[in-house]
Amino acid sequence: MQDQEASIAFGPVPSRRLGRSLGVNNIPPKICSYSCIYCQIGRTLRFSDQRMEYYEPERIFSEVQEKVTLAERRSEKIDYITFVPDGEPTLDIHLGKEIALLKELGKKVAVITNSSIMGREDVRLSLGAADLVSIKLDAASVKVWKQLNRPKRTLALHTILDGILAFSRGYNGALITETMLVRGVNDDVNEIAGIAQVLSEIKPVMSYISIPIRPPAEPWVEPVDERTLSIAYILFANRSLNTEHLIGYEGNAFSFTGDIEKDLLSITSVHPMRKDAVCKYLEKANSNWKEVKNLIESEKLSEVRYKQDTFYVRKLR
Repeated sequence: MQDQEASIAFGPVPSRRLGRSLGVNNIPPKICSYSCIYCQIGRTLRFSDQRMEYYEPERIFSEVQEKVTLAERRSEKIDYITFVPDGEPTLDIHLGKEIALLKELGKKVAVITNSSIMGREDVRLSLGAADLVSIKLDAASVKVWKQLNRPKRTLALHTILDGILAFSRGYNGALITETMLVRGVNDDVNEIAGIAQVLSEIKPVMSYISIPIRPPAEPWVEPVDERTLSIAYILFANRSLNTEHLIGYEGNAFSFTGDIEKDLLSITSVHPMRKDAVCKYLEKANSNWKEVKNLIESEKLSEVRYKQDTFYVRKLR
């Protein structure tokens, strides 16, 4: 189980895809079916492709309801309640029930999934209750998929792609996709064209092309250049895909909900914060840098340099 220092619910935080998002961390760190080379949370601690119970749905509802109430008191806008945990959200066997409960709060519910176990019908049924589902598709070939996403060995790319296609044909909500481009890994023109072809069959309402902008799991990971981004955009557009680049910083509008330590640990467990974002958050909370210093000294928070920026990431135990 996750420790009690970080909440199941966090935010609202700025999201480049979803506006103002209240996050739901329904998976303890870091249980996942992938160990992506670019993951901002770091390497996977426990591989799994089997669904199980991690938290009682009623507990998740209670914590999210409390955050929604606090946000509304502070006039904080919430565009989506979003399942975006430390691991893969569909590994939670109660996901469908949790989505149904949270929709009672009158907010749209989104799930950001790596799509790795969408070959399972029960997973597709769980996701079908969400207002928006964002799926990951970083590769069209098995070789690149294994190099980039480093999946659990029991997974098969063709099963995943078949599952995504089956889901897309029956889903009534908004389906979006995200493709992360990493220099020297999946930036070959033929690979990108293959991804575009698969996406054209899925028919998402929007296909995002992104690059690593936060500290990745592997320090050698580099974003592609502007030329590759342009080529990828053209290849996607040629397949009649609504396409946007997702390469900018999402902003510093992180919410203060009353407990500085819990807020910072909850947010940074799934959403590394840039230094200027932390400063703005502390200003909003009428606090100072001593809070961050204490978290670093107690080994609860890590300071990471990436490119020209400094990020703060919660240490996983």
